[in-house]
Amino acid sequence: MGRMADIKYKLTSLQGKIIAIDGPAGAGKSTTAKLLAERLGFSYLDTGAMYRALTYFALKNGISPSDGEKLATAACKLHLGFDNRDDLNRLLVNGVDVSTQIRTPEVTAYVSEVSAHKKVREAIVAKQRELGKRGSLVAEGRDTTTVVFPGADMKIYLEASIAERARRRLLDLAKMGVSTSLREQEAEIRRRDEYDSKRAHSPLTKARDALLVDTTHLTIEQQVDRIISLILFAVKRS
Repeated sequence: MGRMADIKYKLTSLQGKIIAIDGPAGAGKSTTAKLLAERLGFSYLDTGAMYRALTYFALKNGISPSDGEKLATAACKLHLGFDNRDDLNRLLVNGVDVSTQIRTPEVTAYVSEVSAHKKVREAIVAKQRELGKRGSLVAEGRDTTTVVFPGADMKIYLEASIAERARRRLLDLAKMGVSTSLREQEAEIRRRDEYDSKRAHSPLTKARDALLVDTTHLTIEQQVDRIISLILFAVKRS
C-alpha cells in the first residue's frame, strides 16, 4: 500500500502529460499500456485498434484493403470512440461495440495493408491527436512516439522475441476459440514486422529518445513496474 501511494505521489507531476508507447505486434503494448493508465489514473488510447476498426468496416462493406482513397474517405466519416467503463476498453464504431470483431485473424491479416495508406494514416492520426488534447493519456501503437505524439512527455519502446510474441498471440486466439499453431503465428508476426517496418508512411521504428524495455521474460505486472521505474528515474533527473 505504501509503495503504491508513494508511486502515485511521486508521479503527480505527470498529470496532464502524455505517455506514448510503441513496439511491434505481441510485445505487450495494449495490456501494459492499459494497466499503466489504470495505475496512473490516466485515459488509455489504443491507436492500433482504430486501424483495426477501419479494416473491419472495410471488409464488412466491400472496400478493398488496397483502395486507399475509399479507405481514407471511410476513415474521415467513421466516428471512433472508446468506452473505458467496467475496466474494459471497448472500441465503438458509429456507436457500436466492435471490440471482439476487430481481433479476428481476418482483420489481422489485412490491417497492415489498410494502415499503410498515407491518407488513411493522416485521417486516423488526426482523430488520435484530437483524443490526446485532454492530456493525462497513455497511448500505444506503432508510430505513437514518432508520428502521433512526437512531443510526448515520456516515450517507451517495447520489444520481445518473435517466439514469445507468437506464443502470446496463440494464447489470445485460443481464448477467442480460434485454432492455429505456433509456427503459423511466428510466420504471421514476421510478415507484419517486415510490412510495418518497411512501409513508406509512418514505418515502425524506435524514436531516438524512447526508453527501451524488453518484455520477453517479463509478466505484465513486471512490465508496468519497469516502466514506472523508468518514469520515476526520469522525473528525478528533471
